[in-house]
Amino acid sequence: MESNNKPILYWSLLTFRDLNFYIASTSKGLVFVGSPNKPFEELSEWAKKRFSRSPLVEAAEKLEPYAVEITEYLEGKRKTFTVSFDYDGTAFQLAVWNALCAIPYGQTRSYSDIANSINKPAAVRAVGAAIGANPVLITVPCHRVVGKNGSLTGYRGGFEMKTRLLDLERQGLSSNE
Repeated sequence: MESNNKPILYWSLLTFRDLNFYIASTSKGLVFVGSPNKPFEELSEWAKKRFSRSPLVEAAEKLEPYAVEITEYLEGKRKTFTVSFDYDGTAFQLAVWNALCAIPYGQTRSYSDIANSINKPAAVRAVGAAIGANPVLITVPCHRVVGKNGSLTGYRGGFEMKTRLLDLERQGLSSNE
């Protein structure tokens, strides 16, 4: 049973082809999508920092709606996510993460574009830090942010995964034309 001050953090391992992701939620929504093929410690370390007093409970059935949507995305069958989220951050981080969700599927934006979109044009480095703190990879599409010259930049999931996601989206767009 959850109480307001000590939510249960449910987790599961999502496997898609050669990728394994630990995912986690509260009863209110998705809170974490891990880096591909990272050990459970990535989730447990994050949980200790963000939900230090919450039990971590394996519950694949509770994570099923999230796993289904992420899998559909990775299969190229889904372009948007409809699941609920329960992540928290500073007001600035939330503004950045909301701006990421506004980047259309198959498109990219620069850090400067994101800073401008939240009316903080001088906060490009802070935007980068907020993007790096995004706890829900793929579903909050930080992979769609690139350097001002279009170059690939840092990604918690690694450059190979970022490239893979951007290629998936490009293919998804071209197959619909």
